[in-house]
Amino acid sequence: MTVERKLAGRRLAVAVPSGRVRLGGAIRWSRWWGGMVPYLYLIPAVLVVATWVYWPLLQTVELSFYRWNLLPSRPREFVGFANYLQVLALPELGRALLNTILTVLGLLPFTVVLPAALALLTTGVGGPLRGVYRACIFAPVLMAPVVVAVVWRWILHPSQGVLFTLVQQPLGLPAVNWFRDELLALPAIIAITGWGLLGFSYLIISAGLANIPREYLDAARVDGASGWRLRWSITLPLLTPTITFLVMMTVLLGAQWVFPLVNVLTQGGPQDATTNLYYLLWQFAFRNFNVGWASAAAVLFFAGFALVAAAAVWLIDRFSFYDA
Repeated sequence: MTVERKLAGRRLAVAVPSGRVRLGGAIRWSRWWGGMVPYLYLIPAVLVVATWVYWPLLQTVELSFYRWNLLPSRPREFVGFANYLQVLALPELGRALLNTILTVLGLLPFTVVLPAALALLTTGVGGPLRGVYRACIFAPVLMAPVVVAVVWRWILHPSQGVLFTLVQQPLGLPAVNWFRDELLALPAIIAITGWGLLGFSYLIISAGLANIPREYLDAARVDGASGWRLRWSITLPLLTPTITFLVMMTVLLGAQWVFPLVNVLTQGGPQDATTNLYYLLWQFAFRNFNVGWASAAAVLFFAGFALVAAAAVWLIDRFSFYDA
């Protein structure tokens, strides 16, 4: 193979071996293939996520435009946006949204405030006691939600429960039916759920504390800081990414965390006092067998929580302090 070039008015013939051209193509192919290899390892994960997340999501969006009761003998009926309009017009939706907001606000002390206080108070404890108290705090996380519900139903029984026998009866306090009182049912559900989540949040914050460089604390002590001044001015600012992460998790998953307890203990009652968005969706799908309403509600809730998640991510980037 020859390449002709015009140089200084003369034609100069340069011979280029054809083997080099083939070698250059092989090198480019090798580089391209080497760049593609890391992406090949992602294919199984992408397939799993597409199969179990995105495909059901697309089917949910499709079913939200139909009226169907899950019976194979009855065909689906296309109704357009009627399901969305009917769900938005339901009076139960406002109460469920309010209960969801109250649930999130009630869980924040158990997932953020109390774990942070416990972690800061016990950060100096070492030796064998460190593992013991961490295991005791984390133990409720390992219990199944249904088991937790049964145990607490026995503890809070209005006439034979442990609380009534050991506290209310000796003090002459009246019996209280915690899960049938419209004012007490939701706080009881929140308190039980928070008790179960306390250990998980505590470990997350403890891991955040372990990642704080000791040099910052030592430098602050040299400058005269000690005790709560260290925790308030050094430790807490460096914990803001962990704290904002727990806040975001509580906002997005709080109503989902209380769902098993609501389903076992109150079934959304009394008088819809414990019905939240997730339980309302479950009622549409598995109690009323209204797939169209359930799918439309799921799409609306997904869109709403997506906006909340986007706002939470912005807040994390805006207010979190990261160690450079």
